Amino acid sequence: MTLEIFRNFSDSQQSQRLPDSQPLLQIQHLRKYFPLPQGIGRALLRKPRRIVHAVDDVSFNIQKGEILALVGESGSGKTTIGMNVLGLQIPTSGKIIFDGCNIAEWAQGRMPCGKGTQIPEKLSSRQQILSLRRRAQMIFQDPYESLNPRQTVFQIVAEPLEIHGLTSSWEEKEDRVRKALEDSGLTPADHFWERYPDGLSGGQRQRVVIAGALVLEPELIVADEPVSMLDVSIRAEFLTLLLNLRHTRGITILYTTHDLATAGFFTDRMAVMYLGRIVEIGPTQEILANPRHPYTRALVSVVPAPNPRRRRERVILEGEVPNPIDLPSGCRFHPRCPFAFADCKVIDPPYAGSGDHLAACLLVKE
Repeated sequence: MTLEIFRNFSDSQQSQRLPDSQPLLQIQHLRKYFPLPQGIGRALLRKPRRIVHAVDDVSFNIQKGEILALVGESGSGKTTIGMNVLGLQIPTSGKIIFDGCNIAEWAQGRMPCGKGTQIPEKLSSRQQILSLRRRAQMIFQDPYESLNPRQTVFQIVAEPLEIHGLTSSWEEKEDRVRKALEDSGLTPADHFWERYPDGLSGGQRQRVVIAGALVLEPELIVADEPVSMLDVSIRAEFLTLLLNLRHTRGITILYTTHDLATAGFFTDRMAVMYLGRIVEIGPTQEILANPRHPYTRALVSVVPAPNPRRRRERVILEGEVPNPIDLPSGCRFHPRCPFAFADCKVIDPPYAGSGDHLAACLLVKE
C-alpha cells in the first residue's frame, strides 16, 4: 500500500467530514510507567527501582466524528494509550476525559462526571463504568486471539448485549446482531450465525470483531492496528468500512498503526510517537506532504512509491531505539537524528509550528 494510491481517495473525503464540536476525548499529560521487578541484588544494594516509560506526558484531543491516527514504531506507546483510554490499564498520572468523565480515576472507585454528560451521577461506580463501556469499544490487532473458539459467531456478537442487558426479547437480540454483522460486511448474517471462528478466514474473523464492537452502538472505537494481520489485498476494504462507519454512525476512531500509508488513507489528523511521546501532530495530509520533525521525515521517506522511476531521497536512521528504562537526556531522538546538534543533548524541545501542525524539535520555528 502506498501513500500516493490513497491520497486522492482521502482528499475526496474532506468535504464529508463532520463539523467540529467539543472534544469527545481529551488526553491531558498522560503517563504510564511499568516498574520492573527489583531483584534481590538491587534490593540489597538499595538501588532505585527501574521503570519502563511506556507513555510519558502525552496530550491530545479528539473531536466527535474525527479519526486520529497514532503512528510510530513498535514500542512507541501507541497500544498503551489505547488500553488506558478504555480503562484496561490504569494510568500512572494524567487525565483521560471522556464526555466529562475522568477515566483515569477508575482505580480509586470514583467516576467524577460533570453535569451535562450522558453518565448519570446517581449510578454506582461499576454502573458508570458499564455505561462508558457501551460507548467506547476496542478492535484488537489479532482476530485469531480475540475471539473465543468455543463460541459461535452469534454468541460472540450477542454476548455484549447480554452483559449490558440491552435487549428485552430474543427477537430484538437477533435484530441487533444481524444489523451489526451486516454493517460489518458479513451478509447474509444468518449464513454466519452458527459458524465457529476456526471456520472463518482472517478477514471474516476481523469483521466479527468489528461486529462485536458495533453491536453496542459505541461513539468511540479504539482500533489497534486492525489491518496488520490481514492480507494487503483486503486492507483498503477494511479501512473503507471503518470510514463508512464514521459517516453513517458518527463514530469517533482512535487508530493506531505503524503504517503511514494506511493512516494517510482515511484519517483526519495524525500524531507521530517516538519513545513514549508525541513528536509531531497535525492534519494528516499536511504532515505527509510537509513533515517537520526529522523522525517523521524518515518515516515518510521510506513509504514505497508506485512509480519505480520516481526518485525519492530516503532517510535511513542509524542505531537502535534507546532503552525506555534509561531515556536519553534532552531530545529523545537525538542519538539517531542526522540533524542533531549540541543543544539537542540537553534541551527537551517544546512544541513549535503554526496552526494545528506542531512538532517537538529545536529546528522547527514558530
